[in-house]
This record gives sequence, C-alpha cells and structure tokens, in this order.
Amino acid sequence: MLVVLTANAQSILSPSKNISVDFKLSADGKPTYSVSYKTKTIVKESTLGIELKGTEPLKSGFSILNQENQSVNSPWNPVLGEQTTYQNKYNEIKFYLIQKATNRKLNIIFKVYDEGVAFRYEFPKQEKLDYFIISDEKSEFNLAGNHKTFWLPGDFDSQEYPYTETKLSEVNTDNIDKNNGIGLKSIAGKYVIQSPLMMKSADGIYINIFEAAVVNYPVMHLDLVPNEYKLSSHLVPNAIGDKAYLKAPCVSPWRTIMISDDARDIVGSKMILNLNEPCKIDDTSFIKPMKYVGIWWEMHVGKSTWDYAGSQNAQNAADGSLKPTGKHGATTENTKRYIDFAAKNGFDGVLVEGWNVGWEDWFGNWKENVFDFVTPYPDYNLKEVNDYAKSKGIKMIMHHETSGSVANYERHLDRALNLMKEYGYPAAKSGYVGRIIPRGEFHDGQTMVNHFNFVARRFADYKLMINSHESSRPTGYSRTYPNYIAAEAARGNEFNAWSNGNPPMHETILPFTRLLGGPMDYTPGIFEIKMSYYDKSKTEQVHTTLAKQLALYLTMYSPLQMAADLPENYEKYPDAFQFIKDVAVDWQDSKYLEAEPGDYLTVARKEKNGERWFLGAITDENARQTEIKLDFLSSNKKYQAIIYQDGKDADWKNNPKSYVIKTIQVTSKSKIKLNLASGGGTAISFKPIN
Repeated sequence: MLVVLTANAQSILSPSKNISVDFKLSADGKPTYSVSYKTKTIVKESTLGIELKGTEPLKSGFSILNQENQSVNSPWNPVLGEQTTYQNKYNEIKFYLIQKATNRKLNIIFKVYDEGVAFRYEFPKQEKLDYFIISDEKSEFNLAGNHKTFWLPGDFDSQEYPYTETKLSEVNTDNIDKNNGIGLKSIAGKYVIQSPLMMKSADGIYINIFEAAVVNYPVMHLDLVPNEYKLSSHLVPNAIGDKAYLKAPCVSPWRTIMISDDARDIVGSKMILNLNEPCKIDDTSFIKPMKYVGIWWEMHVGKSTWDYAGSQNAQNAADGSLKPTGKHGATTENTKRYIDFAAKNGFDGVLVEGWNVGWEDWFGNWKENVFDFVTPYPDYNLKEVNDYAKSKGIKMIMHHETSGSVANYERHLDRALNLMKEYGYPAAKSGYVGRIIPRGEFHDGQTMVNHFNFVARRFADYKLMINSHESSRPTGYSRTYPNYIAAEAARGNEFNAWSNGNPPMHETILPFTRLLGGPMDYTPGIFEIKMSYYDKSKTEQVHTTLAKQLALYLTMYSPLQMAADLPENYEKYPDAFQFIKDVAVDWQDSKYLEAEPGDYLTVARKEKNGERWFLGAITDENARQTEIKLDFLSSNKKYQAIIYQDGKDADWKNNPKSYVIKTIQVTSKSKIKLNLASGGGTAISFKPIN
C-alpha cells in the first residue's frame, strides 16, 4: 500500500505516485492535510473539522485510534455516458479519530486518484453523537500561489452568472451584478465564491476545487481571503441559519481537489461521478438518450408567450375566465407543427412549455398553488396532441415549472407522474424559477438538495427521466440515479436572448466546472443569432458563430440535447442543420484532444452503437488555428469527413452566420487544419466508407 509513515505525518500517494497527501494531527490534536503534485506544493497545510450546534466542535483534541488502507480498481459501465466504461482507480486511507475530552468519534477518509484528491467526514454510530446539527464545516484549502481563477460570485439561489477571470488576489464580488440574487458581500476581507472553482498556477498546474455526492447536505460555497490565497468551506444555511440536520451513522459529501499539468485530465475526469454510489435502479431499460425540439425559444425571443391570457387580462376577468391574447405558444396546432418537424427530421421528442394553467400569475408573487401540473389551457388538448405524436413516432416531454413552490410540487407530484404515464411521456423538464417556498430556504440548502434528489428517485419509481432547471448544480448523483438525465444549473443559452448574454469564453469554461458534476441541458443549436431578426430595436445576440453552435453538441456533453431554435430557422439552413440531425448523444468513447479553460476545447466522440465519430472544436473571442491528428479513428478504415466550419469572413459579432461545409476523405493517419473564427467553432462528422 502506498502509505509512507514519517515522524509527524502519513503520506498517501496516487497510483501514479504523482500526487501526495500528507495527513497529521497537530500538537493540540487538530486534523490537517496538505497536497503536492510532482513534488510541487498545491495545498499548504490546511485544517479540517466540523462545528456542531449546542455542543463542542469536532475540530481538535483528537488522537488516531486506527487506520485502514486499500487500493481500489473498480471500473464501471454507465447507463448513458461519454465512454462505455469509466475507470475508477485510487488509493484510500481511513483515519479513525477519537476526541479525548468528549469520547466522540470522527473518521476522515481520503481517496487519492491520478487526477486528484477527495476527502470526506464520516460520523460513525455512537452514543455521544446521535442526532446532531452542523452549524459550520471547517474544511480549508490553503493554496500555494496567486493562481489565475475562473469564478462565480456567491449566491445561494443561482449559478446563472458569466464567469470572471482574474488572479485570486483580484477576486472582488462586491461589484458583480447579482441578477437579483441574494447578493453576498465581503465580510472581514473574505469573499464568498462558488464551487467548482477552476484555477491555473503560474507554472502551468491546473487545479479544480469542487465536491461530489452531495446527499442530505447543503451545497458548499467557498470563503476566500484573496491576498492570502486561503479558501474554506462555506455551507448554505436553511431558513433559521442551521446548515445540516444529520443522524449517525452518516457522511459528508466528498471535497475534491483535481490537479494536473494537462488541462485535458481535468475536463475529461470522471472523478466526481466515481465518488458517487453505484446505480440503484434495477431496471434501467427506460433510460434512453434523446434529441428534442420544443416550444421554448419562441417565448424567449418574444414571438409567443407562456401564458394564455396575459397577466393583466387574467386579473381583470370579473368572472375568473381566461381570455386568450392570441400569442400563446403552447397551442394544439402549434405543437402539431413541432411534432411534424421532429418526425420529418428524425428527432425523438418534443418539449412544450406553457401548456398548463397558471402562467398568468406565476412569478415573483410567492404563491404556493399557482400550478397543479395536470390542467391544460383551453387551447391545448392533451389527448389530441399525444395521439398525434404517437401516430408520428414522437415522444412528448412534459414541463413542470414549480415557480419555486416546492411544497406544492411535492403535493402534486404523484398525480403529475400518473398523468405522464397515462399519456406515455418518458421525461419531464422541471423548473425552479424564483425564491423557494417554504420561505427562507435556498436552492442550495439541505432541504432543496434533498428535494432534487427525491424527485429523481420518485421519477425512477415511475420509470421516468428528469431534467431539472434552476436546481443546485449536480455533483455526480446521475451515477446513482441515471434517470436524472440532465440539468441546467448554470447560465445557459437562454440568457443570450434577453440579457447581455454569455461571452464567447463561457462555453470553454463550463466543461471545466459545471459539467464535471453531470450532463448539462445547455440548449444549443441557435441559427438566427441576432435578436434584431425578431425585433429591429433589439441589440442582444448569441455570442457565437453558427458553426460553434454545431460544435457545442460535442463540447457540452449531455445525453439529452435540444435543437433549440425555431423549425423555420432550421429550414433556411438545411445543410448546416444536417449535422444536428446526424450527431449522436450517447457515446462509447471520447477523446479530449485540446483543452485550455477560458480559451478553447476540442473533443472527438464515437457513437455508442456504431462506427461514426464526431468532433467539436470551440474557441473564445480570439480566432484560432490548429491542426488535429485523426489517430483516434480506426486504423483499418477510411472515413468520409464532413466539415462544418466558420467562413473566412466569419466573426461572432459582425458576421456570425458565415459558414462553409466541405467533404474530404481521411484515415487515422490524416491531419485536419481547423480555422476557428472569433467566437467560432468547427464540427465534423466521420463516417466509415469501407
């Protein structure tokens, strides 16, 4: 076993021996650890511990009762994933601690992978610690340098911010537009920022701090002392300020530190998934990848509305009846149009938002019973729509917007799921816009984490899939419940329609942060990029080229992918739309070929049940030229490569729809030169021809 004993510490090594963790107890019994990579210090000595409400903390006065060591190599096969098999290889050590003054026990477990370190707290069953309340967690990450950092400001209700890129010493959340979030300000020189936190040291070491397996526990933010490069855990509180209610035996989530001198190791890591429990669903046959279209983007661009009557009309209706405005998107006829488009172009499903009553008065009113999730508007015939979809071989995707009223959703959940089963819906998209009811709870608190996980389990009971929006960000729970097929939980493509949007570097950062925890429903595929197309007074646009929108189907992994634009916009560009029709969404292999957070990403993937490969390459606001080796292709085959690339005059701001498509023949010995425009990308499909 790779454990080295010294006079004051024990060093646990990764299988490759590149990463070392030193654990020790200080003179007063405080647990501490430090981390090095190839002899370079990454995390300086940092303390560990737990604050308990109403009793002595579990921070000091410990001695080691025992320890257990093991080496594990346990590959597993995801139901849906980026590879057929995920490797799960690490060295583990568990320290059994006892607090001498109280006789209470606490175990600290380390797992050391080739790509990083994970540790967690384990509370064994004991008389001295049965039911207890965590008031704070004292996990520190004292970094060794002033790293380049990609960060989001602390906000217990939202991750929907663009990333800021600064040095650690330059982090300042006080000047960030909080988008009506809770607006966490600095306190005593500390700033609250969100995890996952992606960094790069001056000497080229990539570091990512995150967490895994957040179950029955709040989300971890991070307190930062910028000039000292000190980070510490900041747990999201509940309505009365407590952090977590627990009963021993139990565990905390894993705290993770990914480390490599190659950015591809970070973006391609399955460490977060590996740290979660194996799949608990016996029959996973209902869990299937999907490509879908839907009545959604047309509301964001102002063509139609979610509501049927309009809030003013609904309020003025003396008899309580709803009078249509004529702009409602989710009508029976409009849905049939989307179904026809999906069937014609080989899509699996159609999402319909705004189908159910309640949208006239749903947001910002803190009303508990706005939606019942079963009653359609008068112009939406559930049976007619579903019979029509069935005749065309199309599955309908349900939409459950909760407006943050979680107690109301849980009261209605079984009726809503029964309705889905009655009409043959395989999946639902849920939404949690607005402040949470019960009042005072946060999206990232223990109560809501438990809710999101409960919904995934309840959907599994009904053999249904769930895609959550405005949820807490995933931490690998999709390994345990793979019917949790995707989530949003970040600033998605929708922000480009009606705000200052997502800067071109945004999509080059998300794979290093949000996507480490699970698939993201980013809703790519926008072809009409400038919003002035819909309203000449609008200046908003998607910060992208058309070719980059195609490449996102590869770089933003999800087994649930939306072609988010309007059918009529795709019909104007049938040659480019062909790539969206062709691209797979479930994979037997993935190769991250180039990666640099905030700058660029190139990935190649092989479809799950076939021989086709697809490649996506994206860049930030800087145009980029590169050459890609095709040695990932099978050596005994020739391929037809269809290349969808930026035109010579393409530019995300000035000429985003300029693209060129060319077809060439290649082999595994070939190289392809890519020319990515500012904010641009390239997408390639490789089809065997022999």
